[in-house]
Amino acid sequence: MAPAPLMPALLLKRAASPVCVTPVAQTLGVPTTWLWLVALGSMGWRLWLSAAVPLTGDEALFYWWSRSLDYGYYDHPPMVGWWIAAMRFIFGDAAWAVRLPAVLLPLGVGWAMWWGWSPIHRERAAWAVLLYWLAPVNWLNALIATDTPLIFWAAWSAAAMVRAEQQADKGEAAWRLYALSGLFMGAAFLSKYFAVLLGLAFLVYFTAFARGHWRGLLVMTLFALPAVAVNVVWNLHHCWSNIMFNLFNRNEGAHASWGTALGYVGMMAYLISPVLLWLGWRHRRALWLTARQHALLTCVALVPLCCFGLMSTEKVVGLHWVMGFYPFLFVLLTWALPVPELKSAARGLGVMLLVHLLVSAGVAMTHLDQWQAFKYYHRLVEAARSEQMVSQVQAPGVVLASNKYSSAAIFGYAARTHVPVLGLGSVHARQDDLVQDYSQFDGRTIRVMATRKPLLDDYRPYFESVRLLTYQQDGAAFYAVEGVNFDYARYRERVMGEVNKRYYDFPSWLPVWGCSFCQRYCGRERCQ
Repeated sequence: MAPAPLMPALLLKRAASPVCVTPVAQTLGVPTTWLWLVALGSMGWRLWLSAAVPLTGDEALFYWWSRSLDYGYYDHPPMVGWWIAAMRFIFGDAAWAVRLPAVLLPLGVGWAMWWGWSPIHRERAAWAVLLYWLAPVNWLNALIATDTPLIFWAAWSAAAMVRAEQQADKGEAAWRLYALSGLFMGAAFLSKYFAVLLGLAFLVYFTAFARGHWRGLLVMTLFALPAVAVNVVWNLHHCWSNIMFNLFNRNEGAHASWGTALGYVGMMAYLISPVLLWLGWRHRRALWLTARQHALLTCVALVPLCCFGLMSTEKVVGLHWVMGFYPFLFVLLTWALPVPELKSAARGLGVMLLVHLLVSAGVAMTHLDQWQAFKYYHRLVEAARSEQMVSQVQAPGVVLASNKYSSAAIFGYAARTHVPVLGLGSVHARQDDLVQDYSQFDGRTIRVMATRKPLLDDYRPYFESVRLLTYQQDGAAFYAVEGVNFDYARYRERVMGEVNKRYYDFPSWLPVWGCSFCQRYCGRERCQ
């Protein structure tokens, strides 16, 4: 069939088969040996990193989520907490066990890529998996985050949708696959709200290219809705904190900036790699034709990334945000490039990977004290020596706390006991608002750990007396404010009152079925 005239992809009418167009047959084998070598090599490298690198503040926070299982948390839906809980149940509390889902993640995503696209072209699907596994970020990222389950479930939702459309194009019943895509979409939504961008990609595809298959979109949506209902019910019972944080609180102060937009472009150029960017540019006509012919693939790859591009004009887009849609770029490029260029791409990515591994190995051979000139050395010490720091500060009958959520989570992981945040804290990770009853500390002595010198005046209003304790760990000073006779009534008035004003001013028209923070603060389900 002759190619359609060039025009913007979203203005094209749906091709006869936007999913199942197969590239011109060329001699191409499945790189089985290399797939095994790269899969096992990368998994081994990530496993080593997961054991060698101390938990970050966010990872320690998710660890505490797993210690207090719920169907939602202040910042995000619950999936990462569930995954870590499963790992802890089987393997215990070691850092590598907490991170095991992230260690295995690229293998699960590669499997989804193979399952979804191998019926279209078995060899190219295998090469797409190989190129994805060769990307340096998939060797160096062993950190677990809310994005970890999102990446997994988004890959499987897209793969199931591709399989469903393949069957529908053949005139076969595909509702089971549409339903499976919806179930995976629901799991992605219970991981992180960015799952809605994959749903948007599906909507664009069915609206612009596959209107005749609209029932498939309906089935997918119906099977995703139970997960949405779970999230809504949790928010009804928890002050709408998920919604307030993600839509309002975390976005306060955002403003237009070309710098953040250029940063996003640079980040995507790095993730795609100069190698694939150059090959894509050299074969831009083939890439354009592939994008037109494979409308569903183009939508899941580009619609979310374009949305992030728009966001980047207002705020910094984190590298981990885009990873849920990153694998689809490799499928798109693999489908477009000629056979010899696929091998060139693999070699180029291999060279880039080798450089990254050598640098990371060099960093691993350094000692902690060699980083003392680093601006954030105190944070490195906090992560690497948290147990020693906690042992210096702990005292019989004294409550251990911290002034920031990340420090509190790390020190709590080291002490194997929950360390609360005392004070206003951050806009992020305010889980203690929902679970911590500060009245139980009334009259107690509390030591508030901090890696930067705190102001005693911030603590005097709700203690009978305060003093600053100074410690040393690996050349870094850290501190603890010791407050005697904690006055909960004053704390409730000054700190919790300000927290209520800043973070719990949810719209009056929203129904509320429960709010533990407001119940403790004012005895009602809303205090405004």
